Amino acid sequence: MNENKPDMRFRICDILLIVMIILPIVAGWALKILFVPAAEGIQISGAYIYFTIPMPWMDLPITEAQINSWIVIISLFFICLYITHGIRAKVYTKRAVIAEWIVEKVEGLVKGNMGDYFIGMAPFIASILGLSALSSLMSLLGLFPPTSDLNIVAGWAILVFFLITYYKMKCGPLHYLKSFGEPVPFLAPLNIISEVATPVSMAFRHYGNILSGTVISVLIAAGLSGLSNLVLGWLPGAFGDFPFLRIGIPAVLSVYFDVFSGCLQAFIFAMLTMLYIGGAFSLEDYLAKKKLKAKKS
Repeated sequence: MNENKPDMRFRICDILLIVMIILPIVAGWALKILFVPAAEGIQISGAYIYFTIPMPWMDLPITEAQINSWIVIISLFFICLYITHGIRAKVYTKRAVIAEWIVEKVEGLVKGNMGDYFIGMAPFIASILGLSALSSLMSLLGLFPPTSDLNIVAGWAILVFFLITYYKMKCGPLHYLKSFGEPVPFLAPLNIISEVATPVSMAFRHYGNILSGTVISVLIAAGLSGLSNLVLGWLPGAFGDFPFLRIGIPAVLSVYFDVFSGCLQAFIFAMLTMLYIGGAFSLEDYLAKKKLKAKKS
């Protein structure tokens, strides 16, 4: 490929990547049109259940939130492939600058909140940011946002909880158990409750903020329809039934409830992940343990 001008194969590959970014979203629209019943009036409900898989202990429902989560994952995967397609050393393109900016910002975020030891967590934090933000922004495309389903966000929070426990255990099981008795032993029950409450609070915070924004947006749109009919219902024919007040105003509110709030909650979830994992791991104790182990061997 010419360094200055992409060849035909490069352009075709770019087009295919863009198609693969858009295709899952189109599939989501098709599934919603074919299977999700149309709502009449104000209807606020959870994710639609497409079908149920029989299981030995408990049936597994396949919901709109799960399908849309996979849509986000697949689209995000091909977005990453598109941005990194054609990147080479010492060749600076717009994509290379964007990719480098993302890597630098995420690594700086991880270093600033977790320290140099956790620099390997940068891809995981970037994945959380991208997955959470794009999941919340699905509502702009007319699809159910997966972050409005507690099951989806709870799964992320449980994964973070496992990582917190893993890094606490790196200093040894005894060190982990002793941490519940700090700063004084009689606070152990409260520390245990706090440990269990960590994933619960992370899940409900993210889920609650996204769901509340969706509910408020629906209620405002419905209220504007009623107000339009009350104020402008005297207009003749179809003009009296047309919700003029719903033009533009819900879109402006959506900038906050869908875009700003969704991206903000993604950032907060990523920050809490870094702070909880970084705060759970004592680097000094871990290095002391390794040094002691090396002396014994």
